[in-house]
Amino acid sequence: MRTSITLGLATALTLSVSAFAAAADTIKIAFIDPLSGPFAGTGTNGLHQYEFAADELVNKKGGVLGGDTFEIVAFDNKISPKESLIQLQVAIDQGIRYIAQGNSSGVANALTEAIQKHNRRNPEDRILFLNYSAVDPALTNDKCNFWHFRFDANADIKMDALTDVIAQDDGIKKVYIIGQDYSFGKAVAAAAVRFIGEKRPDIEIVGNELHPIGKVKDFTPYSRKIVASEADAIITGNWGADMLGLGKSVLENGYQGPIFTYYAAADGITAAFGETGEGALRLVAEGQINPPANDRAAAYYEAFKAKYPDGNISQARITNVIEMLARAIDEAGSATDVVKVAYALEGMEHENLWGGTIKMREVDHQLIQDVHIHAHTDDGITFDYDNSGYGIKVENTVSLAAMDSETSCKMRRP
Repeated sequence: MRTSITLGLATALTLSVSAFAAAADTIKIAFIDPLSGPFAGTGTNGLHQYEFAADELVNKKGGVLGGDTFEIVAFDNKISPKESLIQLQVAIDQGIRYIAQGNSSGVANALTEAIQKHNRRNPEDRILFLNYSAVDPALTNDKCNFWHFRFDANADIKMDALTDVIAQDDGIKKVYIIGQDYSFGKAVAAAAVRFIGEKRPDIEIVGNELHPIGKVKDFTPYSRKIVASEADAIITGNWGADMLGLGKSVLENGYQGPIFTYYAAADGITAAFGETGEGALRLVAEGQINPPANDRAAAYYEAFKAKYPDGNISQARITNVIEMLARAIDEAGSATDVVKVAYALEGMEHENLWGGTIKMREVDHQLIQDVHIHAHTDDGITFDYDNSGYGIKVENTVSLAAMDSETSCKMRRP
């Protein structure tokens, strides 16, 4: 009798587990970014941050919709808009409804237009674009659309914060602006000229030039022009190999002033600069790593390093993408009805893992958050980058930067 009861219970449990497994589903998120070529390090580290966030913040906590889990599916776009559109179609053909991309605003512009067109033509198979790092202001202004959400501060918001610091330094009389020749580099240059003109019209812009993205092997000619200009400060939006190449070159050629940057950290950059970057590199970014914003952030970073000893959490906003998407799916009651998910994301306020409340602005789908100016240093570093002993430490903070800023977005909603 006891044996038959035990077998009956075992059978019931097996059927229950099987039924749960059958009911649970996998929600796939396509990660479309460079995994080969000169920017492979940046893309690969971003992929690891996404995979870790999905597991730690969603899957290990029971998933969404009562048990559905997140899966990050990687697609190498080779930093090419054309290749990105090919990979987008592959993702769509696989039934993936969520697209994450961040490296290159040129790619983001191509993707947002293609996704908008796809959704217009395929109302039963719509997808959302989760832009975690492409910061061309146009994406949430004239080119805004309902399907695009930006989780990073845009180039204008970041430049506003950077130029606040520059404006307070009476020793800066001359500035040299240099960047990559594509939409983001142009946006950075335009914002720098505008904000410096408004805040410190006495500052002379002694250089403003663009160079080919990912193709310059030797930055010496650019560095010599910068040094010869007697610039007191450099502003650049360069990232990846271009940031490392430019920064190392100007310092090696005798430049001694501050270099105000958007992406001068991690992915081998911090280790490569090491002591030479001390006192020179300044980085505008969201997310507070040093000092850690709270115990939860510290524990998360420690867990990430345990899994990826050579990795870095260089894009804290990725955790916002994952947590806010999970919340939106639960609130919508569906992962396939992306219209409901999008409406749930609009206006969402969220307690950020890295400290403070963030908000997805409804009018243009621009995330509003604290923006920090960090210094490259080995002083007071709890979590370094590249296992180098050096990292970035918060020096200045703009709370909920650009919360009331104007936008030219005229969004059409379904």
